[in-house]
Amino acid sequence: MVYKTVQGTYRNGKVELSESPGGVQENTRVIVTFLGSGQVDLQQKGINPKQAAELRARLAAFAADWDSPEMEAYNDYDSAKARLQTR
Repeated sequence: MVYKTVQGTYRNGKVELSESPGGVQENTRVIVTFLGSGQVDLQQKGINPKQAAELRARLAAFAADWDSPEMEAYNDYDSAKARLQTR
């Protein structure tokens, strides 16, 4: 079985996909996972504001590379890797 991941938004009781999944037959079963807000409760993880600031400062050196357009190639890394393995 091949898995396909497509982003979407839940509105008015329906999931609206951000793109067509392509190659998926009608009436194919799906599993929908609702993602959180993207916010992480650092205190719940045992990280206080001072520790968070120190961590942010240490990771700042990576921000320019991490946010560069070239890194978008890794957004779909698993699918790209699977395609290469099937060749």
